[in-house]
Formats: sequence, structure tokens, C-alpha cells
Amino acid sequence: ELPDGRFIITQKNGTLRIANQQGVLSDAITGLPAVKNAGQGGLLGVAIDPNFNESKILYWVFSEAIDGGNVTAVGKGILSSDEKTVQNAQVVYRALPAYNGTLHYGGRILFDKDGSLFISTGERSDKITRPQAQDLNSALGKIVHINTDGTPVNTNPFFNTPNTKKEIYSFGHRNTQGLIINQKSGALWNSEFGPRGGDEIN
Repeated sequence: ELPDGRFIITQKNGTLRIANQQGVLSDAITGLPAVKNAGQGGLLGVAIDPNFNESKILYWVFSEAIDGGNVTAVGKGILSSDEKTVQNAQVVYRALPAYNGTLHYGGRILFDKDGSLFISTGERSDKITRPQAQDLNSALGKIVHINTDGTPVNTNPFFNTPNTKKEIYSFGHRNTQGLIINQKSGALWNSEFGPRGGDEIN
């Protein structure tokens, strides 16, 4: 939600729009990197900078085609003053390794109280990739905790552990598609869907 009560809307095909309180959508906002719109991939979660009134910075999660397949990626850019384009768009984080599949990207994005980001990634729903949810040298099937430039937060549990992805905050997830911070306790909660009704809240 924008400070004035309007909403930033992501559409799976890669389109970003603004909706007003009456539900009227803006034209498509240009300037975003191309998404891999296939299967469950596309333009996923979006968040605004805590200092959005001054910075106009947006962050979003999307499926991106790169060498070796595709990844859950995090983009960052500045919403232009006329709200028609995103300027200086850049990819600040990619959940590696890439995989040539179209399922389970995760894609939630959330700011914590310190102004860093929690991002969920999926385990990509294949027999080959599922075990990587438990692999600390893979970003698949994780909740990662990064600074806004994409670097790992230095209080992460494996930040000082050799041969691990330092951005990992939590591991062993299937496909987290809901993230929220309890405003009273500060605890991070996630929801991830499982097969045949095996959804989890953690």
C-alpha cells in the first residue's frame, strides 16, 4: 500500500500498475526487467521503501531467465514522478542455483523494522531440486534476509559459517507464499503450501 492509500499491483505477465481506492488501474508502468512468465513464474511480490515518500524506491520479486535456467530474483528501482515508469531498475539478488523449471518460486517480500528485506524462495518442485531446501549452500527453499543492496544481513544465523549461503535466515521450506511480522512480538511468520492440504504456518 502506498502512503496515500493507493495500492501497487503486480500482474503475473510482468505488468506493474497502481490501483486507486475505487479499483481503477493505472496504465502499465514500464521499465521493469523482463520476467519469465511461465507456469507459476512471473511478476510476484512487491514492497515499497520505508522512506518511500522521499525515495520513491520500489522492490519486487520476479522469475528471471538467466544462463542455466531461471531464478527467483529481486529488483529495485525508482518510481518516476509521473508514475509511468521505473527508473534505474536493477537486479540486486538472485536465488541461486538457476533451474530450468516453472514451479515454486516463493516470491514474498517484506521489510523488517531495521529496513532490511525478507524474501521467500521455493524449492522449484522437482525431485532434483527438492533436497536443496535442506542444503545450506543453495538458496532454494529458503527465507533469505538481505540488505537493500542485496548483500546478506550480518546477523543471519549462518553468516559466519563456511560453505553456506550467508543470506539464509530459515531453510527447509517448500514454497512460502505468505510472510508477515507480528507487530507486537517482532516474530516472523510464514505460510507455505503443501501437497494435498499439507499447508503449514510457521
